[in-house]
Amino acid sequence: MKAIFKGAMMASVLAMGFGLSACDSKQENAAEDQADAVRQSSEAAADAMEDKADAMGGASEDAMEAKADAVRETGEKKADAMEDQADKMDKTPG
Repeated sequence: MKAIFKGAMMASVLAMGFGLSACDSKQENAAEDQADAVRQSSEAAADAMEDKADAMGGASEDAMEAKADAVRETGEKKADAMEDQADKMDKTPG
């Protein structure tokens, strides 16, 4: 079930990205690609942590899932900041 929602979300994000990519410079697109890589990496790490947590049970499972949520949130914030910085590239005169 989780994979279905991720697939649908990724498809919609990619579709939106392709629609907007024509408006961006090559540098901005490269920076946004790096942000996507950060987001995907943190998502994969969090998923791996959750898989480990499922095997633990009890308080250990809850603690590991909390850490996974923190990894996911930190990666998302970092990627968002990178994208915000990339968006400023086209707005800067030069």
